Amino acid sequence: TLVTAGVYLLINYEMMIDLKYKNLILMISSMTMLISGIMANFEMDFKKIIALSTLSQLGFMMSIYSLGMVDLTFLHLFIHAFFKSMMFMCAGSLIHYMNGIQNFRFYSGMFYLYPMKGLLMMFSLLMLCG
Repeated sequence: TLVTAGVYLLINYEMMIDLKYKNLILMISSMTMLISGIMANFEMDFKKIIALSTLSQLGFMMSIYSLGMVDLTFLHLFIHAFFKSMMFMCAGSLIHYMNGIQNFRFYSGMFYLYPMKGLLMMFSLLMLCG
């Protein structure tokens, strides 16, 4: 996706980044993880929760990158993109079935109405947790 393009470019040009910039990247990415994780806990909009979790994961990827683990960063980027796309497809279909309602509080019982979508959503959530 477009938000991960910056991480991919930094992976490709890793040898051009100075060590002092990697320390700055580590501080900024740690703050990004913390702030977006806290904001996602207080959000009720389904799409915003997914977007804030993506932002938190990008902060985690950049933290891994700044510690010099470029291969692990690329692996995390690939796995995140695969399972996040599955989550967005499930979320889009659930929002469609709910007639456009994105408030997370109204989604109780959706797992029983659409068990396959719920199972795929749960699987992608668990894979993104680690």
